[in-house]
Amino acid sequence: MEGGGEEFAIGVLISVKTTLGEEFEGQIVSFDRPTNLLVIHILSKSLPPVPIRQAEIEAERIGVGVTPEAQSIFDALSKTYILLRLPVQWDKTDIVVMKEVRVCNPYLPENVSGGTSAANERVKKVLDFERKRLHVRVPGQF
Repeated sequence: MEGGGEEFAIGVLISVKTTLGEEFEGQIVSFDRPTNLLVIHILSKSLPPVPIRQAEIEAERIGVGVTPEAQSIFDALSKTYILLRLPVQWDKTDIVVMKEVRVCNPYLPENVSGGTSAANERVKKVLDFERKRLHVRVPGQF
């Protein structure tokens, strides 16, 4: 392209070596003579993998139709139990911990049910701590 007199035919396969030393093959998609701009569809490189499963996991962690307080409580329980590799998930607006302990709206310690006594007590402690933290951080909002 430096000579200024070159033309590039659409659809032609070319090999390119950049000034940085990168080499690739591609197909000419477009060439704009006034700007000396060449558009190349790179053939030899695949797109980076899209972490679809990770996006699905993150989407499942967002409660639908719940308050910001409920989401904060869910997040706190998740952080606590992820270290132990125990699942925390939404079941509509209920939070389910370890597939057995259920925390129902309004997400108070007395709304914890379903698990063993020890599991319920642990969830209640995390729940109580998070509720206190939320009220100290943003008094009167919840």
